[in-house]
Amino acid sequence: MSKIQQWSFFTFLTVLAYGGGALSFASEGTQRVAVVDMQKALQLVEAGKKARSQLEHEFNAKKVEFQKEEAAIKKMNEDFQKQSLVMNDEARIKKQGELQNRILKFQQATQQSQEEIQVKERSLTQPIVVKMRAIISDLAKKKNYSIVLEKNENFVLHSEDKDDLTSEVVSTFDKGSKV
Repeated sequence: MSKIQQWSFFTFLTVLAYGGGALSFASEGTQRVAVVDMQKALQLVEAGKKARSQLEHEFNAKKVEFQKEEAAIKKMNEDFQKQSLVMNDEARIKKQGELQNRILKFQQATQQSQEEIQVKERSLTQPIVVKMRAIISDLAKKKNYSIVLEKNENFVLHSEDKDDLTSEVVSTFDKGSKV
């Protein structure tokens, strides 16, 4: 579960604890609930676009490298298949071991690369998310919202457009200091 999802889940539980859910808030009339689509906001703010661009650049460089290695392994396998019929058992076993070893190293390298990109993504987006949370808190106070939920299909099935703060968070973020 990502930090954003954990935050959303915590917020959802808080809503339930405060009054038994949305029906309780609606009947009181004094509580206001807003939503923010954090994923959309992350994609729209300039800092998020820069982070995504940097990640894509790194990913594409690795992708080219891995495609070359994959092609080399495929060629090695094809050559092995052709030559295996004329090889003695010892040579065939040795060549097959080399092929399996190369495949294993390739799989480990791709997995390590994916983990590195995930770590890089978290390090690039974490400061953005922290700043967004501060902006969301300020907007909620200014507009008298008691609670702000993350808008996603797991928790918020419907919300009024007037209570969606996503565009305001994006514009406020981009107007403010750079992360």
